[in-house]
Amino acid sequence: MTTTTPPMLVEPEGKVSARKLKAQLRAQEAKTKLSSPWASGLAIIIAILWTLPTFGLLVNSLRTTPGPTTSGWWKFWSNGIGFTFENYTNAWTGNGAQPLSDFILNSIIITLPAVFIPITLALLAAYAFAWIDFKGKNILFIAVFVMQVVPIQVALIPLNTVYVKLGLNTSFWSIWLSHTIFGLPLAIFLLHNFMKEIPGSLIEAARVDGAGHVRIFFQVLMPLLVPAIASFGIFQFLWVWNDLLVALTFSSQNTSPITKGIQQLTTQFGQQGNILPAAAVLAMLVPLAVFLSLQRFFVRGLLAGSVKG
Repeated sequence: MTTTTPPMLVEPEGKVSARKLKAQLRAQEAKTKLSSPWASGLAIIIAILWTLPTFGLLVNSLRTTPGPTTSGWWKFWSNGIGFTFENYTNAWTGNGAQPLSDFILNSIIITLPAVFIPITLALLAAYAFAWIDFKGKNILFIAVFVMQVVPIQVALIPLNTVYVKLGLNTSFWSIWLSHTIFGLPLAIFLLHNFMKEIPGSLIEAARVDGAGHVRIFFQVLMPLLVPAIASFGIFQFLWVWNDLLVALTFSSQNTSPITKGIQQLTTQFGQQGNILPAAAVLAMLVPLAVFLSLQRFFVRGLLAGSVKG
């Protein structure tokens, strides 16, 4: 009595193992190269070059008059010019014009809904694309993906026409809706890909226990989606906070964000270049605090897809 092993069962397993082994070798090789002293030195040089303009901005924001209007920031020490915090006071109070604090308050009012609304809509859409079968799902998802490549500039005039007809062109709604429209395709795409990485057995187990779509969404998926939501939330927050194009197109004097306020300072304080760097540093504080507070979720969200399965 003899036993034989069918060759068709052994060959595929050998091929898969070879691919996995090759992938592991490439990953180990890449890890070794990235952790080498040369790679670390290059990373340090890039970090210094990347940070240098921000450091120069900080130095110029502390220089006394004439300061930045007569010499570069690298001559701060050689010229023996002192430093002062009066630039920040003048920038914050507007020096007789509209205070910078009003623009920062408008930016907060604009940014929070412009982050919350697209994330909420994208979560619902991503769940439908990932776990609900309906006719034309794939075509509709491709259409959403294609919308990411549509330039924002081509949509500004049609949107403004719609807002004027609806009477929304001078309110925060025109800015909230614009940022939601422009950010929604990317949010759906990222959250959908993250949801698809969640094991289907987890969803099936919840269904066996009698859970419906609402319970699965809130009690099963939402706790797992926190890193992905935080990652996109940071991207959307930074994009909306630093946006100038949408602000120039849709905002009025009462709804102008910080970027438009700094743009106005460029004209108002054209001869006082030491106030503009101070205003720019003040504008950086809020997004910097948001990024540092959510950094751990941001890294987990970026790496989540690579550690699943």
